[in-house]
Amino acid sequence: MGNTANPDIIYTKVDEAPELASASLLPIIRKFASAAGITVGTKDISLAGRILATFPEALSADQRIADDLAELGDLVKTPEANVIKLPNISASVPQLVAAIKELQAQGYALPDYPEDPETDAEQATRAKYDAIKGSAVNPVLREGNSDRRAATAVKNYAQANPHRMGDWAKDSKTRVAAMAGDDFRSNERSATLAKAATAKIVLEAAGGETVLKAGVTYPAGTVVDATFMSAKALDAFLAAEIEKTRAEGVLFSLHMKATMMKVSDPIIFGHAVKAWLAPVFEKFGDRMESLGVNPNSGLGDLLDRVKDDAEIMAAIDTVTAQRPPMYMVNSDKGITNLHVPSDVIIDASMPALIRAGGKGWGPDGNEADCVCVIPDNSYAPVYDAAIAFFKTNGKLNPATAGTVQNIGLMAQKAEEYGSHPTTFEIPADGTVKMVLEDGTVLHSHKVETGDIWRSASARKAPIEDWVNLAIDRQRLTGFRAIFWLDATRAHDAELIRMVQPILEAKGVADKFEILAPREATIASLETITKGENTIAITGNVLRDYLTDLFPILELATSAKMLSIVKLMQGGGLFETGAGGSAPKHVQQLQEENHLRWDSLGEFCALGESFRFLAETKGNARAKVLGDAVDAATQGILDNDRSPGRKVGQPDNRDSHYWFARYWAEALAAQSGDADIAAEFAPVANALAEGEAKIVGELAAAQGKPADTGGYYHADPAKLAAVMRPSATLNAIIG
Repeated sequence: MGNTANPDIIYTKVDEAPELASASLLPIIRKFASAAGITVGTKDISLAGRILATFPEALSADQRIADDLAELGDLVKTPEANVIKLPNISASVPQLVAAIKELQAQGYALPDYPEDPETDAEQATRAKYDAIKGSAVNPVLREGNSDRRAATAVKNYAQANPHRMGDWAKDSKTRVAAMAGDDFRSNERSATLAKAATAKIVLEAAGGETVLKAGVTYPAGTVVDATFMSAKALDAFLAAEIEKTRAEGVLFSLHMKATMMKVSDPIIFGHAVKAWLAPVFEKFGDRMESLGVNPNSGLGDLLDRVKDDAEIMAAIDTVTAQRPPMYMVNSDKGITNLHVPSDVIIDASMPALIRAGGKGWGPDGNEADCVCVIPDNSYAPVYDAAIAFFKTNGKLNPATAGTVQNIGLMAQKAEEYGSHPTTFEIPADGTVKMVLEDGTVLHSHKVETGDIWRSASARKAPIEDWVNLAIDRQRLTGFRAIFWLDATRAHDAELIRMVQPILEAKGVADKFEILAPREATIASLETITKGENTIAITGNVLRDYLTDLFPILELATSAKMLSIVKLMQGGGLFETGAGGSAPKHVQQLQEENHLRWDSLGEFCALGESFRFLAETKGNARAKVLGDAVDAATQGILDNDRSPGRKVGQPDNRDSHYWFARYWAEALAAQSGDADIAAEFAPVANALAEGEAKIVGELAAAQGKPADTGGYYHADPAKLAAVMRPSATLNAIIG
């Protein structure tokens, strides 16, 4: 049941912790949904699933799977779409390679990932794999703009049970370091196309013209940007900051988004690795290259490749001793900030550091102040302003803080910076031009070898939809509403020229402010400190950053947000929060069979999905189910049934038992549908009567290693055995 050809709700199959949780939660959802005649199907958008769907020619007939991401991409362009999307891996190269190796070990004859493709076949394989990297999923599914906010029950709970916040010292040495110029922010050019156009991107160099990308099409009204970051300026900046950090006696940390911005940010990350070990690369660069070292893959991969070369290892030890201490991902295991590009993700790492009072973990296992290196100045001011605010005013009080909601522009790949086929590492000195089919040069930049050039765009219809969504949200709430747009930045200036006429035409211009990110950050922090609320109306990247920053400060986590994508064709995409896919949670499950992943985001999305189904399909029972989900979610919070962090404490599976119980009890108690009440009364009774046995069976499963049959591609039977260890609960749920 639930895998019908056209299910009412699609629940995505993803990766890591949320996928582990799905093995426990999805059977519960399907049982309850069936009472309202609602089918719940699945579509595989996991990293392993995307890999397998991309290489059918390498697989046997029984190994091939459908391209579920492509099918979902079509579905979200229809009014019928009702998709619950869990967080998936936005793969970095090391993650992609690890997934390929695991699948190969499981008997899938996939080609290796070509690190340095030489033949046409290797180039083709590399191109197919590269299409899977980074934010390959989100741009396909997000055919609408984002409405993210804390669910009322979650915000109420956070205020009644405030989480711990680190204290800020006025003399804290923690600071943000960003480039003073020659970055993406300062070199940006932007234009709005008066008519539909097709462009090509060319590099004019001494050796002639190279077409970097042809056939880039834009509809009329599209805002098209182009910019670049100077490699020389980046290297000089990194070298200077390493020395300044050493002199200041604090931790060095780099904060990037090498997953979402899958082309540009791994390159920047690689520059940081080279800057950190500059004397080693100067002396042993050729030898390291022959060993397959690629600094973009991180310090961990580098160390693994040179570990048998005593001379290089000694040189690394010498240089490391001269460097400042580094911010650590795991000080116990010696995993540094620069080990893996995907380990330190700015939208999670910076809020966590700010919540901790500006502290990060050092190699000695103690907390210390940090220099937070964010090379590009486009959004570094947000974090710089937040740090300055808390140094002056002290930590935020979650018990009294208001909330920051977010309306984010992201539909139709709006502002997909650095993660798509229009981002390039420049191979030779010259000039990069965006040339329209009529010969018009839209943008032009003089560049040098190694510079990172990128283009992005935002279409007119999504921009208009975004503004109208903001108008609706402000009207419904009456909250202070701020467009986070910088009139001195090229791209934002183009958006302001589109935003202001819409606000004026609707007669609501007086209800909105337009502030640059630094000033908007200060205004928003001032507002919530007073216990009042505000709406941040932002572009795509800030949507991503702010829907971690403010929730982590307000709620301690971003995984408990309502995340609704109002699809432009009338469907609904319900995302389960911005909590990532939590690889550390998987490691803990593997080692001691305890999963601390909190499914509250899934609960919030589920309630919204059922109510949306009621609205669009006229299914009154779906609304009954959705309202009862909200009651169950409140029960989880009020009775402290969320997972504990340590083995031996209740975990994710326990929270699902309590969610099912509270959901059944709410359905049995409601008076809107007598048949549903009658159906769930015995379920509620059985779950209550079986409490001691169920909780005991769940507890007994913990404390020893768990085998799911694979990290990226689990064995379904083994996964079910691990995540559904209570025979008593399984007998009730089915």
